Amino acid sequence: MMELNGKKILLCVTGGIAVFKAAALTSQLYKKGADVKVMMTPAAQQFVTPLTFQTMSRNHVYVDTFDEKDPKNIAHIELADWADLVVIAPATANIIAKLAHGLADDMISTTLTATTAPIFIAPAMNSHMYEHRAVKQNMQTLASFGYRFIEPGEGLLACGYVGKGRLAEPEEIVRSLEQYFLKTNEQPLQGKNVLVTAGPTVEVIDPVRYLTNRSTGKMGFAIAEVASDLGAKVTLIAGPTALDTPFNVKRIDVTSAEDMYEAVINEFEQTDLVVKSAAVADYRPKEVFSHKVKKKEGDLTIVMERTKDILAELGKRKQHQFLIGFAAESTNVEQFALQKLKKKNLDLIVANNVKEAGSGFATDTNAVTLLDRNGNRKEWPLLTKHEVAHRLLLEALAMMKDDKKQ
Repeated sequence: MMELNGKKILLCVTGGIAVFKAAALTSQLYKKGADVKVMMTPAAQQFVTPLTFQTMSRNHVYVDTFDEKDPKNIAHIELADWADLVVIAPATANIIAKLAHGLADDMISTTLTATTAPIFIAPAMNSHMYEHRAVKQNMQTLASFGYRFIEPGEGLLACGYVGKGRLAEPEEIVRSLEQYFLKTNEQPLQGKNVLVTAGPTVEVIDPVRYLTNRSTGKMGFAIAEVASDLGAKVTLIAGPTALDTPFNVKRIDVTSAEDMYEAVINEFEQTDLVVKSAAVADYRPKEVFSHKVKKKEGDLTIVMERTKDILAELGKRKQHQFLIGFAAESTNVEQFALQKLKKKNLDLIVANNVKEAGSGFATDTNAVTLLDRNGNRKEWPLLTKHEVAHRLLLEALAMMKDDKKQ
């Protein structure tokens, strides 16, 4: 990819042990042809010196609001206007809080408050800090402002904890920035209405109990985010999930399979492209008890009935719509996916083995096989779900363009 060649990237480095990764990130961005300028907080300088970043970027490093090198310009305003893109890596809970509340009391926060360039935030912190309600709320606030997040990884942290909070690898951050410039250079889904379903459904048994599945919604939310970045007007119909709404995406929250059916049918007519990635219950309790079912001697039998098959109904109704389904299987993956593709009148189906390491539910990655109505097959290696989403949407767009030519 050459998307970073000649791009002016301002890298803001805040204090944390992950600063050493920011040095590697600087080197990679420079090698990709980007013009990188680095700003550091005093805390960041405790871990790596400015000289390291100066060597990696071949540019002066900015550390002090009042250290004006050129009397003709105010440094933090000049940098705010100069940048094509800003990335904060690592981003501490402190800088996230400052940005969310409009505080500007150092070189980085004043520059970030003044810039109109897109801002990417790569958090890095203790897992308990990352899950703190205030930090979560601040990130939600920034997402609503249009800031983009590069999620931290999970694993052993420097503090000894095991959990989420490790700074994304430099390669992953570079890919995110490349994909952004690729999307902004060309928005091939401009003018298209895209409908995405994501997450699980919940089927009630009684006021206490319900049936659901392992879906987290990560794949569907990634598709909605990427579709929006590619210029589409996106509606996301989501089952119960803890994920934040992607920027510039209309979200409709539902609970049960019946709720999702009604929401999808209501949106379907004005949709150009449907990506049905939600894990919808195939069965629900035939009787919903108004009071908690009490424990008794012996077994309990719950009679189940079929839910409406949303994808099959869309296949019957489709006219101009392009329809994508998902087949999450544990055995005979491609066989079952092909059956689903044909039976439900799909244009494209994404098949994956949920038992394969790094694939399936609750992961940030996926390894999938694409099967289309023309008999074509494409197998992709383990990729981030955002990368899968990007490739999938471009595949669908290519097929849609071919359809128009015929």
